[in-house]
Amino acid sequence: MTPTRLLRRLVLLDEGETQALLWSTLYFFLLLFGFYLLRPVREAIGIARGADKLPWLMTGTLIAMALANPAFATLVSRLPRRRFIPLVYRFFALNMLAFFLAFRFLPHRGGAALGYAFYIWLSVFNLFVVSVFWGLMSDVWSEVQGKRLFGFIATGGTLGAIVGAALTGALTKGFALGALRLKVDPLSLLLLSMLTLELAVLCVKRLAAIFQLGDRAHGVREPGPGPLEGLRLIAKSRYLQLICAYMLLFTITSTFLYLQQGAIVERTFSGTAARTAAFARLDLWVNVLTLVTQVFLTGRLLTGLGIPVVLSILPVLSLVGFGALWIWPTFGVMAIFQVLRRGLHYAVDRPAREILYIPLGAEERYKSKPFIDTFIYRGGDLLGVWAPTAFAALAIPVGLAAVGCSGLWLGSSLALGRQARKAG
Repeated sequence: MTPTRLLRRLVLLDEGETQALLWSTLYFFLLLFGFYLLRPVREAIGIARGADKLPWLMTGTLIAMALANPAFATLVSRLPRRRFIPLVYRFFALNMLAFFLAFRFLPHRGGAALGYAFYIWLSVFNLFVVSVFWGLMSDVWSEVQGKRLFGFIATGGTLGAIVGAALTGALTKGFALGALRLKVDPLSLLLLSMLTLELAVLCVKRLAAIFQLGDRAHGVREPGPGPLEGLRLIAKSRYLQLICAYMLLFTITSTFLYLQQGAIVERTFSGTAARTAAFARLDLWVNVLTLVTQVFLTGRLLTGLGIPVVLSILPVLSLVGFGALWIWPTFGVMAIFQVLRRGLHYAVDRPAREILYIPLGAEERYKSKPFIDTFIYRGGDLLGVWAPTAFAALAIPVGLAAVGCSGLWLGSSLALGRQARKAG
């Protein structure tokens, strides 16, 4: 059986799409593989001096996003896509080399300041490189193609996350090579991540050739010269404002669930080993649900139900899930809710959200979209992590606030769905 015939059994594939689909999927695999090599290092650094530092690290990340977005918009305004995308990835690769050298040669590995700088930098890196990826995908694929293919392309990221996390665990714990027992310094993973970014650049070049992306800035379908145009478009576009509201409420409710998950696991299980095993089981089932849905269902759901209906799935699930958790705050209820929410987000909600940008122009895709995916996203994280303190002072249960935010999110999804029909 040829690869194309096999793919046709998994995805709604049309003639001539195989090569571009496989390069797009490999591209996303490499990005998430490289990030998940470093994610455990970031998490260990984040709690090295106490988990109470995390809200401040999120605040620092939001400030970094505010500074990075204008710089990125300026680059986008001066260069065509096939040039600025590789430059972004190579810039981050040079950052990785600088961090590797600093950790290796500075006294005490640079201390807490360097560790926190790395935490913030990696948080910026992850959102930017993924945003640029989906910006390119929404640029080169049509809306009809996106509904059929984005779910399968997303499987590349899911597999990259699984393989990256597994490889990091294996390398840092140590492995046997004949009679030798080898163990890799976690910092060496920075060098491996640099390689994955360079391979991602090769994928960009192949896609640029397949889709015949131009070499001239401000040409047809290229971003214009105004670095602040993306923010102006958000300020005057109800469509983009609704995407902002959808993203903000998604991240706020995600943080609420994250906090409830931590409290329930702490209350249910005793000891680090039992709690770690519980988190591992949740991650395993999230990845299983995500992969199965992406491979067999996402394209069919997006094509059959349409974007407006798909956008409302996660808000409805959250409304029901937070209500159930408020009544029955048990590990079983939380586990079912968390697995369904995270799995369906990666498999269905994220591809649907990226399709929203396909009818828009290059300014929205490469200037407005990165701002929404980075600054608005981290802004929701920040609100979510500090909100419980405010709710406690007002004697408002977090569960009630979560249900209320889910209701607002459902309202924004319905309004966004109506706007998406008009834009399409």
